[in-house]
Amino acid sequence: MEERLLMGEKEIDRALTRIAHQILERNQGCKDLVLVGIRTGGVPLAERLKKKIEQIEGSGPPVGMLDITLYRDDWSRAASQPIVRKTQIPFPIDDKVVILVDDVIYTGRTIRAALDALVDFGRPRKVELAVLVDRGHRELPIEPTYTGFTISTLPNEHITVHLKEISGKDEVVLERHR
Repeated sequence: MEERLLMGEKEIDRALTRIAHQILERNQGCKDLVLVGIRTGGVPLAERLKKKIEQIEGSGPPVGMLDITLYRDDWSRAASQPIVRKTQIPFPIDDKVVILVDDVIYTGRTIRAALDALVDFGRPRKVELAVLVDRGHRELPIEPTYTGFTISTLPNEHITVHLKEISGKDEVVLERHR
């Protein structure tokens, strides 16, 4: 397997700063905004975006976390006993602008599952999607509103996002399997 570093700590931080500014510009501030990170990688990214928005605006939106395991259309293929983690959205999402946050968008199936799960919590005014990496190859008509980095990948390639909160380091790596 070959690996190539696509983003390091500084590039990830810069991308998140840009996304935070874009979110605020598009929504004219953070009034009625909520951030919801998709487990696992989206949760620390949502927390980081909240901090960046707080630095810019003086206050930040609440952050929730969403587990989509049982909403996936492939969970029965992935494991006979899926591991369901905690979902925490301790605030109302009705009439809010929900920014769904994930580390990588690929086929769009994770986001479709997240949208299905989100509806169980209320009816947002609008849902926007922020991703650190867009690697293309959609199977569903889902596109991110905010993207940190876009790369065209081949079927034998994989994007791995390492985040300090999970693996102790910040980097985005392209892995090529032979």
